[in-house]
Amino acid sequence: MVSKKNFSQGGEDIEGNEVGEVAAAEDIESVKKELEEAKENAERYLINWQRAEADFINYKRRNEQERAEMASFANANLTRDLLPVVDDLERALENAIDEFDGPTLVEGIKLIYRKLKTVLEDHGLSEIEAEGKEFDPNLHEAVMCVEGEEGKVCEEVQRGYKLRDRLLRPSMVKVGKEAERPESIEGRE
Repeated sequence: MVSKKNFSQGGEDIEGNEVGEVAAAEDIESVKKELEEAKENAERYLINWQRAEADFINYKRRNEQERAEMASFANANLTRDLLPVVDDLERALENAIDEFDGPTLVEGIKLIYRKLKTVLEDHGLSEIEAEGKEFDPNLHEAVMCVEGEEGKVCEEVQRGYKLRDRLLRPSMVKVGKEAERPESIEGRE
């Protein structure tokens, strides 16, 4: 039995060839579509990976910064706790009498005081300049108003300190206030 085939001039199967070409074209289109989807997925994965890598780098940087801040805060607490010792040494030196206490005792206290101050300064402690300066509520704590130049610190009651750029203890100061002038009798009329 002979099958029915449509032959073209060259003897090829016209219907089968067209079907095959259509199927091949559909296969190529589906492969192109899959390739395009794969490229989009790969690009999305790359972007997400880059974002995750940047997030991780930022995390590491923040972590290092937090560690440094924690160490700095630990130093701040220790330094703040040592400030009363510095104050006591200063008062002891102000009230020491060479004849009564003996010069070697006074000199020993001075040496201890200087050594303690040097160690604290090496770790970032600095005194706040107050006397004669403009009153700054960020650095000074007014404990009293006295007659003097308006808005200027007239006297420092207790020294203030900073650890690097952070305020540890404000200076307790007396702030100048112009004396009130009694109004003359003529001015009231």
